Parts: sequence; C-alpha cells; structure tokens
Amino acid sequence: MIKDKAKLKAGALLISPPMQSDINFRRAVVLLCEHSDTGSFGLILNRSLALVMEQVFDDLPGFGEEIGCGGPVQPETLHFIHRLPEQIIGGIEVQESVYWGGDFEQVKKGIQLGSIDPNDIRFFLGYTGWTSGQLAEEVEQGGWILATADEDTVFDTAESTVWRQTLKQLGGSYAILANYPEHPSLN
Repeated sequence: MIKDKAKLKAGALLISPPMQSDINFRRAVVLLCEHSDTGSFGLILNRSLALVMEQVFDDLPGFGEEIGCGGPVQPETLHFIHRLPEQIIGGIEVQESVYWGGDFEQVKKGIQLGSIDPNDIRFFLGYTGWTSGQLAEEVEQGGWILATADEDTVFDTAESTVWRQTLKQLGGSYAILANYPEHPSLN
C-alpha cells in the first residue's frame, strides 16, 4: 500500500473512519473500481454474506467460495474481481494485478475445470455507488480515508482484519484510529 499518495481514482481504497454512523459502511473498506465525472463504483471488501457460490449457481457444485456484500445498491447483481487476466478476458484493470469483471462464462468454465484458484477471485452481490461529485464531497468532508489498493490487501488480507490493517499501514494518526473501539460507549 502506498502511503500518502492515494488519489480518488480506480484502484483507491476507501476506508470508513471509525465514527461512521451508516451501518452499511461502518468499518468498511471499499475498493474503488471506477471513478469518473459521471460517478463512482466500488465493492466492499470486508462484508461476507452467509452464502457461497455453489448455493447460487447449480452448475458450480463444490465451489464453496464465499460471496461478499459489495454494497447496498442492486443487491441482486453479481460482481467479481480477480487476478487472472489471462484466463478471464474482458476484465478492467483497476490496480496492478487487480481486475474487475470479465467474461463470466470463462469464470464458470474455469471453476468447473478446476483451473481457477478460489484465492484468485472474489465475488460480491450488490455494489456501492455515487453520483457525479458525490464521492469527492464525502471524501472532502472526512467521510472516507483514502489509501491505494494493492493485490495483497484485496486478495490476501483476512476480511476480519482488512480495516485495521489498512489504517495501520497508513501510519501516523491513522494507525491510532485502527485501535479505536468499535463501541466506545462500552469502554
């Protein structure tokens, strides 16, 4: 993760500050997949659903990869990120070695053949979205802390620790925020 160089663009991580009151984004880490003048699209990296791929797709028996909650918008839509550009064509590189989307039929075929390692792909229902200028305004008002995504954070950091880890990696006052209690009134 690159410190102090994060910009609001595809490949950024949006880390909710510990005082975030919106339950949808409390202690959330969002991978920003697209950011333009017309709006922004991201996927929450640390919200599991009690659902696995084989429960959603009959033609993927034995593939027990968990599905995450990408966000509150259109929760019936399936999205995925991966690090398999040679196997899954059509993906958009959002950060070095991190791709969003691509040919889902290739994904299913790769899963059926066993050529896709579950550690190289993540699935989400729903997404987070912002209209033109909305996300920039939220960042300006302190609603998000920016960091730069990297492959390890997106694919290899445990969902339960990604919020705390990203803040610690930013260092300084952000590292202190990583220890902010989840329920300060209980302390």
